[in-house]
Amino acid sequence: MVLHAARRGDLVPADLADLTVVETPVRAHDPAGRERAQAGASRRAARDVLERGAELVYERYSLFSTALADVARAAGVPGVLEVNAPLIDEQRRHRVLVDGAGALAALRAQAGRARLTACVSDPVRRWVERLVPDCRAATVPNGVSLERIRPSREDPGVVVVFVGTLKPWHGVDDLLRAAAAARAPWGLRIIGDGPQMPALRALADDLGLDVDFRGEVAPERIPAHLAGAAIAVAPYPDLGGADEQYFSPLKVLEYLAAGLPVVGSAVGQLPGMLRGAGVLVPPSDPARLAGAIDALALDADERARLGAAGRRLAEERHGWDRVVADVLRRLGPEGGAP
Repeated sequence: MVLHAARRGDLVPADLADLTVVETPVRAHDPAGRERAQAGASRRAARDVLERGAELVYERYSLFSTALADVARAAGVPGVLEVNAPLIDEQRRHRVLVDGAGALAALRAQAGRARLTACVSDPVRRWVERLVPDCRAATVPNGVSLERIRPSREDPGVVVVFVGTLKPWHGVDDLLRAAAAARAPWGLRIIGDGPQMPALRALADDLGLDVDFRGEVAPERIPAHLAGAAIAVAPYPDLGGADEQYFSPLKVLEYLAAGLPVVGSAVGQLPGMLRGAGVLVPPSDPARLAGAIDALALDADERARLGAAGRRLAEERHGWDRVVADVLRRLGPEGGAP
């Protein structure tokens, strides 16, 4: 297996240390130049794949890449395009998109050539199908490593844990306000870093909270930082409609694999993912969030029941082996998605 990436990064899990990685850097800083550089990097990656040879190309969708389409066109190699988000819309809304027509053409080339476009959620699949009506798309949610993440014993005291990038759409400010409104004794551990960190630290100070901010953690260290927690939270806010909640939350899958009961917002895929392994609350409602966490903090038996149900759910539905098997099944013996 060979992985092509714009950059390797420094946080490489030990179980992936021997993976062959080919870096194709994108060297440009202005928006238009970066878009052209991304397209050029994808062409260089495609040439390398063709030189090395391949039996299958699996590419995570990026805005200006046509690598999968280029390889499929030149060598007839089957391809799977994984789409995690409506990137064209995200780029327009949150950053700068100069060549919108080029981004759309790249998506149509990729999804049009892919034998399967694997979308992490139904809203993402609907977005792809609207823009590329003739593509072979299916919903294939993210998975989790059941070997890397396993259940552990609770620490003394009730520790509530959050994992994720500290950005507004993760709802950590609501979680801090819930902690301030808590009536049961529980502590809060936040694993992750991001642009909201200074504001969240300031909010915690204003609310008089002693929060265990762990900062950025290497992927292979996540299990160690989850260890000892009693409850996990996914406090996503209301983003304004079902199709805005298009994520397939890796954090929730990690919580389930760790055997943690989950308190999460009733948005997006969470109601279907939890399936009796957690408690759902309205989004953007710190008081209801606090009440749900309080109830679990006072009920060790219910925590144990929900945690065990979550681990079973992860094993039965969400392990990476099952996700990969689902993708291969959908490709079929002739490479066509059903």
